[in-house]
Amino acid sequence: MAEFIKIYPENPNPKEIQKVVKILKGGGLVIYPTDTVYGLGCDITNIKALERIALIKGVKLEKSNFSFVCEDLSNLSDYVKQIDTTTFKILKRALPGPYTFILPGSKNLPNPFKKRKTVGIRVPDNSIALAIVSALGNPIVSTSIRDEDDVLEYTTDPSLILEKWDNLVDLVIDGGFGDNEASTIIDLSVEPPEVIREGKGGLEIF
Repeated sequence: MAEFIKIYPENPNPKEIQKVVKILKGGGLVIYPTDTVYGLGCDITNIKALERIALIKGVKLEKSNFSFVCEDLSNLSDYVKQIDTTTFKILKRALPGPYTFILPGSKNLPNPFKKRKTVGIRVPDNSIALAIVSALGNPIVSTSIRDEDDVLEYTTDPSLILEKWDNLVDLVIDGGFGDNEASTIIDLSVEPPEVIREGKGGLEIF
């Protein structure tokens, strides 16, 4: 049974944030709000938790397309090769915001992702998500919670999310209704940049 907690985006309660962090550090899986759809995330440093998410999504961890949710761009060099000024300016313009940027991966990627040439980086414009990552001290590995069988691709109501995911995750955060449009995915590892999926984020950032 998953725990269900309410966190208000206007002023995320530090005690509740610490509760989330404790679960993440213990290898737990958390469903949390972003500036687009609700995400399923775990601590990037916890291999067992990463394997659990891969199992739920039915993918091999090494070949997964999970995003790294970061607090800001300050730790980018931990996971991404050195990028040029143009690329950095695009990131600065767009983030925090509803984008996932594919960038060339560095040699410092966590073990399961070592062989990956690229990595998806996300800095959502959501106070709850950013507070969690800040308190955790490292990124969350994340994937969106998609409803394959429903008319709506993404569930927006946290109580319905709890109903569906109750036995799969350790915690569901109610941060208000989510969006039903995913992030825009842009590949900045190629020249010219390539839009992989047009979602909530506009393309005027170029």
